[in-house]
This record gives sequence, structure tokens and C-alpha cells, in this order.
Amino acid sequence: MERELSLLKVGLKESQIKLVDSLLDYFRGNSGRLDYCGRLAAGRVIGSGLIEGACKNLVGRRLKQTGAPWRLSQANRMASICAVLYSDQWKLCW
Repeated sequence: MERELSLLKVGLKESQIKLVDSLLDYFRGNSGRLDYCGRLAAGRVIGSGLIEGACKNLVGRRLKQTGAPWRLSQANRMASICAVLYSDQWKLCW
């Protein structure tokens, strides 16, 4: 990724180079969380569709229910449980 983005900078304007450098800095700072190859090899999903779906359909609906507020810490815990439950990771997590 770094090599490709560095090649992309050739011929760009200074303002565009700064944007690419900003993206490179992000990738460098988050490299531990971006190990997609390792995640795929371990059989884990790399997309966020499962998590987004759980948030929208389960947690989001519950948070918006009249007269049933949650505290943020409880909502975060429930979102984590829902995401694991609706993925193939429940047995591993349990």
C-alpha cells in the first residue's frame, strides 16, 4: 500500500501530495489493525457489513425505542455482543 501510494504522488500538486501523505500517515499509525491478509488467513471477515448491519438493525432500533434509553457503555457492550452473535465468531468468543 505504501509503495503504491508513494508512486501515486508522482506528478501531483503539492496540496494533493499532502493528502496522500496524510493517508500514508494513517496507514502507518494503524498498521496493527489493518492486517487484512492475516485476518483472511485466520478465517475472519474483513468487511464491516456484519457490524454495520447489527448496529443499524439491532442496536440502533433499540436505542431509538421510546422510553427505553441505554447508557453509552451498555450500548457499546450490546453492540459488541450483537456483532459477535451474528458473525461466525460466537463459539470462539464464548
